[in-house]
Amino acid sequence: MRLPELLIELYDRIPPLVYDITDGLDAEDLQARPAPRATSIGWLLWHLIRVQDHHISEVRDTRQLWTTGDWSSRFQLEPDPFNTGYGHSADDVTTIRPDGPGALTSYCDAVSSHTRTFLAGLDEAALDRVVDRRWDPPVTLGVRLVSVADDNLQHAGQAAYVRGLLRRR
Repeated sequence: MRLPELLIELYDRIPPLVYDITDGLDAEDLQARPAPRATSIGWLLWHLIRVQDHHISEVRDTRQLWTTGDWSSRFQLEPDPFNTGYGHSADDVTTIRPDGPGALTSYCDAVSSHTRTFLAGLDEAALDRVVDRRWDPPVTLGVRLVSVADDNLQHAGQAAYVRGLLRRR
């Protein structure tokens, strides 16, 4: 297996999780929180997609899909390229209001396609390129790709857990 195939295999595991988690839910379900300060399914899935869009766009040196499409309006948000959910308070979680599962799945599909295109053109040498000098040591492309996938998969797991809690009510 070549590097692009390996990374595509990893990143292609994320959209089916988003689809499975949102299957049969409505906008109200996506905003429900199992506890007052907990995060909602909608926030968790929005955040994981936003992180992938933000970080992959940054390493590709392209504009985020969030800012070039009509995605933000489907979440009742402004197309702020810096709003990815990092640093959100419990109150901020309530501002993420997808209009339904389709807002999440269609945004996820678009970001996934954007990511796949990028990953398909990578070779091993590209992984050593420094993409973020704000850290010590500086972050390479390889580390960033692992970090994004890790973040995405963890949040998908959390969203699946929240879904299970909501179904117990």
